[in-house]
Amino acid sequence: MNNKELKGNMINAAKWSSITEIAAKIVTPITNMILARILAPEAFGVVATITMIISFADMFTDAGFQKYLVQQEFKDIKEKHQHSNVAFWTNFGMSFLLWGIIALFSKSIAVLVGNPGLGIVIIVACVQLPLTSFSSIQMALYRREFNFKALFWARLISIFLPFVVTIPLAFIGLGYWALIIGTICGGIANAIILTIKSNWKPKLFYCVNVLKKMLSFSIWSLFEAISIWLTVWIDVFIISILFNEYYLGLYKTSTIMVNSLLALVTSATTPILFSALSRLQKNDVEFNQTFFNMQRIIAIFILPLGIGIYLYDDLAVQILLGNKWGEASRIIGIWALTSAITIVFGHYCSEVYRAKGRPKLSVLAQILHLVLLVPVCIISGKYGFWIFILARSWVRMQAILVHFIIMKYVIKFPLRKMISNVCPAAISAVAMGFLGYFLQQLNEGIIWSFISIIICVILYFSFLLSFPQIRRELLGIIKRVALRF
Repeated sequence: MNNKELKGNMINAAKWSSITEIAAKIVTPITNMILARILAPEAFGVVATITMIISFADMFTDAGFQKYLVQQEFKDIKEKHQHSNVAFWTNFGMSFLLWGIIALFSKSIAVLVGNPGLGIVIIVACVQLPLTSFSSIQMALYRREFNFKALFWARLISIFLPFVVTIPLAFIGLGYWALIIGTICGGIANAIILTIKSNWKPKLFYCVNVLKKMLSFSIWSLFEAISIWLTVWIDVFIISILFNEYYLGLYKTSTIMVNSLLALVTSATTPILFSALSRLQKNDVEFNQTFFNMQRIIAIFILPLGIGIYLYDDLAVQILLGNKWGEASRIIGIWALTSAITIVFGHYCSEVYRAKGRPKLSVLAQILHLVLLVPVCIISGKYGFWIFILARSWVRMQAILVHFIIMKYVIKFPLRKMISNVCPAAISAVAMGFLGYFLQQLNEGIIWSFISIIICVILYFSFLLSFPQIRRELLGIIKRVALRF
């Protein structure tokens, strides 16, 4: 695949991935807005606990095979399909094995995560494990070929399912069961659609030698996934022990809401970037340029979004969650600000390690972050929930420092260029932030808040477009996307 063809595939993939995420970020917040007004924070706390368990088990069912299939260069289609079959049957078998283990120790697991009595709930919810494993290989092959159009239709069905399943069940009083049943139905729909539309179908083929070859790469991806899981979920585990379901639901729902808004950009770009970098792993010049182009575009949208949510956190909570979630504003604001910084400077470094075939570096980065993260969460939690929130949010800056060190001294990546690359977006976003703060002092009320947001957006893009390089690049992207449509 030449560079011109790769860029064309990236733009086409970005188009479909962006459409998917736009649909998700329009529908999902509406769904959450409705559910937040029906269900109490405690229900979301229960689901957060169950999701933590399922996501941990899911890592072992996948075993890093998805990343292997995207990153690896195969000599022909036959070899690719052989590896796909081995990955599929390994995933599928592991999912049933882990489901059985969880069922056997469900009561003990429920006690461990601070929710005794949820044993049956955990067993039922974990039916998602075989459902996820059934479609994970198809998903990897779609991403490898930049076929995000197929993924769009599968995601679209799962996005709209809550209106058919979850919300009606919540209305009749099923509580957290409504969320669990809705998620299971989404998994079933996803597995059916991806399998039907896939050119590759599972066949009765298995080879231990192929498995060994895959594990030499995938085992480090698995270790990486475990370390990432610890980074993402250690705070939930500590909250479930130190506090109650109310605070767990408050925290997890707030962070999920922020993550879902920021994921409008990250979810549409991360798999595309990894696929593109994997194809360019032996061409350092094109590799670096592709990374910088993507980082710059991401910063243009993520930085003002993070600062904007931080400034208007009360308005965000009123719109997205409702009046009974008032305390969530103190979480949403700080989480959005630190998330924006983390995404621009740290999030995509892991894609570089994996695309270079060096997932060990991502494992190292996560472990070095966990060394500080775990004690910070435990110690800050003893001083109260809100001290915990501040410490948990800002400790992520250490993860960025770790990535910077690895990128500079191990990958030999031009770190100074990585920082200067986003300066136009950062300067414009900070200027917008100061203006937004000033406008908030002039008046109050929802109407003025919306007016001031519009003023901030106009100022941001006016300031941003004063940089000639950014102006040329944005116009070029708009033209290419318009031609694709």
